[in-house]
Amino acid sequence: MHFLIRLLKEWTLPIAMISGTLAYFAFHYLSILNPIKPAVWYFVDHVTPLLIFLQLFLTFCKVEIPELKPQKWHFRLLAFQILASLAITAALLLLPMNPTYHTIFEGALVCLICPTATAAAVITDRLGGSASRVTSYTLLSNLMAALLVPILFPLVQPQAGTNFLAACWLILSKVLPLLLFPFLLAVLVRRYLPGLHKQLLKYTPSAFYLWAIALTLVCGQTVRSLHQSSAPSSVMWCIALVALGCCALQFLIGKKTGSQFDDRMTAGQALGQKNTILAIWMAYSYLTPLSSLAPGTYVLWQNIFNGYQLWKKDKGAKSKS
Repeated sequence: MHFLIRLLKEWTLPIAMISGTLAYFAFHYLSILNPIKPAVWYFVDHVTPLLIFLQLFLTFCKVEIPELKPQKWHFRLLAFQILASLAITAALLLLPMNPTYHTIFEGALVCLICPTATAAAVITDRLGGSASRVTSYTLLSNLMAALLVPILFPLVQPQAGTNFLAACWLILSKVLPLLLFPFLLAVLVRRYLPGLHKQLLKYTPSAFYLWAIALTLVCGQTVRSLHQSSAPSSVMWCIALVALGCCALQFLIGKKTGSQFDDRMTAGQALGQKNTILAIWMAYSYLTPLSSLAPGTYVLWQNIFNGYQLWKKDKGAKSKS
């Protein structure tokens, strides 16, 4: 039993990804499960935000409010996101492209402009980084996306009936409540219920496993969208490889920038770990629907890398003990 628990702890992310994939194919191919399919997909769609809320609440209970202040590297990473998004937009507007290349570039744009994952604090804390500093960057990157997306996306893929204020409100209403409410609740519990706060601190490691359950559900949804797509496999592979390139580039730039400020791990997660659920929605709503496969595969790349980082950290901790 001890070996099984240790195995689950060390390989949580790969197990979650494989479980989500196998679960989707089981529901797709096993006709005996047909009667419960609608209820299962409804559950998946609605329980994920709750899991994110709970894991963030537990993580934010550990955050010290005075630590939530902007760092110099925050603005360097924001500048990269803005300039990269503007460059991709300029290429889409100025270079002649067929629809396939246009869709691939749209996929790159959504991967670059997407804000930091609301759950990034969980992984950053597990890797030994600063949950508070990555939370500060999450707030800033959400505000940046809320301003840029309504401007750039309609230029790239014009849509009738969508104005700046409406688009901005849609993004703000989807992202910020999920980020702010668990943070505000954690602040209130810390301030007015110190006894409860002390008890909750004992359960903060559970945030990682709640995140793993959410990852299982998201991976199942990603495989579902890939399996049901009618696009040629060559185009899908190109979009997946572009997402891989964006993932590697952002983790690399984040870590390189963070190294200059003795915050390598935190900065790497801040720029590299994306809110892919939000990104899929943005791409499907504002861009060519097929471009949503880019953030759909980005979630696989970023969590393969996160799994490697966690394995490496646990291995290092064992060698020191």
